[in-house]
Amino acid sequence: MPEITLRSPIFDLTFHPQKPIVYTAQLSGHVRAFSYDERGNLSPLFSVKYSKRSCRGISLSHDGSVLYAVGKEKALNTIDTSLAVVSESRAKVHESTINRVKTLTPWLLVTGDDDGIVKLWDPRQRESTRTYTHHYDCITDFLWLEDKKHLVTTSSDRTLSVVDVRANKTKPVAHSEDQEDELLSIVLIMGGTRAVVGTQLGVLSIFGRSSGWGDCIDRVPGHPQSVDTMCTMPSISGMDTSRMILTGSSDGFVRAVQVLPTKLHGVVADHGDWPVERIAVGTAETSEMNVEKRRTPLPKAGGKQVTKEGDSDDDDDCDGDAQPSCLQTWIGSVGHDVLKLTDLEAFFSPSDKRKEAEDEDDEESIDTNEDKDNNPANDNESASNNPLPQGKRKHKQDKDVMNSENKSFRAALWPMNRT
Repeated sequence: MPEITLRSPIFDLTFHPQKPIVYTAQLSGHVRAFSYDERGNLSPLFSVKYSKRSCRGISLSHDGSVLYAVGKEKALNTIDTSLAVVSESRAKVHESTINRVKTLTPWLLVTGDDDGIVKLWDPRQRESTRTYTHHYDCITDFLWLEDKKHLVTTSSDRTLSVVDVRANKTKPVAHSEDQEDELLSIVLIMGGTRAVVGTQLGVLSIFGRSSGWGDCIDRVPGHPQSVDTMCTMPSISGMDTSRMILTGSSDGFVRAVQVLPTKLHGVVADHGDWPVERIAVGTAETSEMNVEKRRTPLPKAGGKQVTKEGDSDDDDDCDGDAQPSCLQTWIGSVGHDVLKLTDLEAFFSPSDKRKEAEDEDDEESIDTNEDKDNNPANDNESASNNPLPQGKRKHKQDKDVMNSENKSFRAALWPMNRT
């Protein structure tokens, strides 16, 4: 599983909508960009340090040309991703630390702070267009309902709310009852008819849009610790993913979970003892290119420290030693200072992955045993002691270990499956 370790904890990440690039927000105030190839290998592109204080959240515009960054300095910063510079900074737009930011439409984004204040923004204007004050604790997540132009907000005050961004009123159109647990994350399933909310106790609360947002219609236990982040499962060939989600928990595991009915498909990523801060899905055409990396200094923008790391060529056409491109879906997850990428289709197609590993092992076995082919004594000894070829033996051992680990995962990581 490809991964990279940074120098400070990571709070958020997001993928470019068209290019194989992933962005991270860090405690140090840096926003870093990394490119990835068809194997998920990460290469640094640029680093922007816009503040001495932590960066809590980032969000890209729909075309990926602009990245919005928020954090402890209570400002809304705009970064030009093509130039790797801070193009605009709105200072002190909130009275407390801004925890979340999300782009809703090309001309609308939203921010939420630790005091429960939510603000809508038009990127073309300096001041916010609307302010909502019905929450009183930290804003944890946003969900955009495109069909109704409604914004769903979850909060640590144990409630969620729905506002109509078209209305001039600042009163929400719906506000749930006290759910008796902190609400940390939210995603849609089943074609947008159900919403899944992750909670502090590890329970998944199911809300039905047709039933209203007053209270949940079902609860799904199973996670041993809090569900801090979630994302919708993308389409996978040959699978129905309409009821599946990806969850990131404070126990360090990223899980693929099906709800209604409930089923654990497996552990996608493991961050050890560190909680999973954020997960995201990225789909882009990737190609493996032999490009000599270079470090190119960039001019400072408005006193902000900007550094370019790696190749700055943004051309879409591959040349030189480029290989044919392919469309891949990657799961990005962050825990403490580690960023991991997981090939989603490879995760759900382990047989193909094992077959590829087996073929590689067979080739290595042939290469390392070429000298032994001319020695009959070695052949007899190998035939008597090792009835299977080296590649086959290793594959069988790996398969036995994998089956044992899968049984342990289902018993220990999904307590509701215990009998």
